[in-house]
Amino acid sequence: MSQKSLSIKNKALSINLDREKYGVIAEIGGGQEVARAFFQAGGASGTVAKSISAYDKTFSDALYNKHKPGRYVSEDRLMKMLDSEYCELDKTLAKERGKDTVFFVFANTVEILNFHKTNQGHGWMGMKFQLKPGGPVNTVILHAILHENDASLQQYTLGNLGVNLIYACFNHYRRPNEFLRSLMDNLDRDRVEVNMLTMQGDDLDYVDNRLLSLQLVKNGMTSVSLFDRNGKVMRPAELFYKKHVMVLRGTFRPLTYTLVDMLRAGTAQFRKEVDFTKENSVTLCEMTINQIETDGNFDEKDFLDRVDVLNDNGQHVMITDFKEFYKLSEYFTRHKILDLRIVLGIDTLRKVMQTNYYHDLPGGILQAMGMLFPNNTTLYAYPAINEDNQILKTETIIPSCTEKSLLNYLIESARIVDITARKTNMIKQTPRAVMDMICAQNPEWEHYVPIRVAELIKAKRLFGYESEC
Repeated sequence: MSQKSLSIKNKALSINLDREKYGVIAEIGGGQEVARAFFQAGGASGTVAKSISAYDKTFSDALYNKHKPGRYVSEDRLMKMLDSEYCELDKTLAKERGKDTVFFVFANTVEILNFHKTNQGHGWMGMKFQLKPGGPVNTVILHAILHENDASLQQYTLGNLGVNLIYACFNHYRRPNEFLRSLMDNLDRDRVEVNMLTMQGDDLDYVDNRLLSLQLVKNGMTSVSLFDRNGKVMRPAELFYKKHVMVLRGTFRPLTYTLVDMLRAGTAQFRKEVDFTKENSVTLCEMTINQIETDGNFDEKDFLDRVDVLNDNGQHVMITDFKEFYKLSEYFTRHKILDLRIVLGIDTLRKVMQTNYYHDLPGGILQAMGMLFPNNTTLYAYPAINEDNQILKTETIIPSCTEKSLLNYLIESARIVDITARKTNMIKQTPRAVMDMICAQNPEWEHYVPIRVAELIKAKRLFGYESEC
């Protein structure tokens, strides 16, 4: 039987039969489902030094959070569990077994569906582990969202995911993408979503956590990966919950003066409409791996290069698998934000209003518009310029729009609002046009991107600079 087809029981059994591996399983909330899987597989006495479930909050605080209170289902609590249990394991058994034993600690802290089914099941799980006796300690952390509508099913899924994680840490650590895919063995996206994962340690120093985050989206394990302004992978809920959000969707290949102007113009309007503060508001740039018009290619390095450029310009970056704008809007609605503003160009707005993009919806474009425009959402339309150098705003595209009445209604009800361009002389040069200049080795491209962006493109030879595109 190949590793890819191993059942959860066989994965647990293979670890139980490996006398070199010995460790602790600590679980908060959701029952001891991972420990259960190892005990039911048989031979767990050779693998599990201790299993513990600090289900009571007072016991949990006493064990893992003695000095200050904190959230129970959080990355911070998980790290305290891992650190505390590994310290005790090493202190107790290192002298007796350290020379010929690989130590590990698995921990999770999870909130499953409550009795009234009013919450979203989710949680953190992770591993601290060695790969050879006496070797360095490595850490893998993930966050998962549980989608099943039954608490017992969520517990079962949690057990499967935990066993997959332990098995992957020992068997797939050299192949990060295979590591990710193996987490979903005997599971599927309808049951669980892994929306964040990081790997650290001397044995894992080759891993780029940003690339891992991107591959979670590429592999269909989640819909969104998020990087803060410093390029650090973060959980979306941490950034978006109860915030005013403004997002600019684009390819950002490259970041041009026009795109910077779209951000500035959108932010100016954003500040007028919401109770804007640095604490309660966030702006970000979003790229989708499923563009409406795409050649089907997916270059991971190219995406990360664009993340670098945007981070260098002080932007949070979100990478998604959302093809349609209404799915982007739906996503933010689920995160209980205060307001949403989406910045887009007139040409893109024209495409959004075309009925042929919504044949897969029973209600067609009307259903799509209903999902795109919840009460807290507005589109900011950035102008275009035609061949006669005339500025095109929303009113000018109504005669050519398939759904004239619908677009007119959205404009009159202020669900679509024009924003003012400051650099009208740059509008004609789209990112694609500038990209063509770079590929053609035409030095004129430097006139259409910020100086710092030009320096990065040349220094890192991004986007085909001085090479064939």
